[in-house]
Amino acid sequence: MILKSLILFFMFPIFLLSQYERPGSADAQFLKIGISPRGSALGDALISTVQGAEATYYNSAALPLQKRTDIVLNHTQWFAGIKHEFASVAMNFDDYGSLGISFTGLYTDEMKVTTPLQPEGTGETFYSANYRIGLSYARNLTDRVTIGTTISYITMSLYKDFSANAVSVDIATLYVSDFHGFRFGMQIANFGSNIQYVNESFPLPTNFTFGMGINALELENQTVLLSFSAMKPNEGAPQAGMGVEWDFQNMLFLRGGYRINHTVANYSFGAGIKVDVVGYLFRFDYSFSNFILLNAVHRFGLGITL
Repeated sequence: MILKSLILFFMFPIFLLSQYERPGSADAQFLKIGISPRGSALGDALISTVQGAEATYYNSAALPLQKRTDIVLNHTQWFAGIKHEFASVAMNFDDYGSLGISFTGLYTDEMKVTTPLQPEGTGETFYSANYRIGLSYARNLTDRVTIGTTISYITMSLYKDFSANAVSVDIATLYVSDFHGFRFGMQIANFGSNIQYVNESFPLPTNFTFGMGINALELENQTVLLSFSAMKPNEGAPQAGMGVEWDFQNMLFLRGGYRINHTVANYSFGAGIKVDVVGYLFRFDYSFSNFILLNAVHRFGLGITL
């Protein structure tokens, strides 16, 4: 009964969002950039199969599945020398639920201020930066269903006094079964106040996402995971992604994915390793994402489970 109620609750926004498409009408576009090398390698189909502290971005309801403290540091080399960073810490407090803290940043290098009369520069410099700080909480509803939420503070700075702030909320749920690790997850992300620059106001890139994952192959020392997700943003057409991950002895991981109905991105791939050092688990991940005319994006990640 609880699962059915949650499905009805999360399905309602998709009927609202599916009524229109307004490309370019939402601000804070950096919130849509995937933060995970693993997730990007899987075509961003990670809402149901996310692990550790990265759940603060993809699906906070997955936090209770992480029984130990987890730390994630990810870096993305974005286009035109722009840098994208993500850091998160997730902790489990057993019957009291799980807590996560996350930081996302997108920023440029320092740039010269130029004018038509001073094309070589005025002597002043500036940089543009967007930041998001989130606080996540999740807990078990039943032995199969978890629910989570993230409250975020968003700040965007363009030049000197040209800045704007907003507050957003993510609400997510996850269902986990014993059948080959099957999972089903849903999330409403970036629901909150508008971004306003001077006299212009724009909504956040709110979206509804659902997805599923299953271990298609389970052998003694290897597993093949299949994952799928679909998303409906408030400003454009629905998108989807699918991915496959080969896990050898929970140490070596090879991944591939494809994004569907995305105007720029298509295929991606990546790899990861996990090593145990005196009881601490270290993860190193890399992904390559092809953006057709915009070239490629490389992501690097470090995870530590204490």
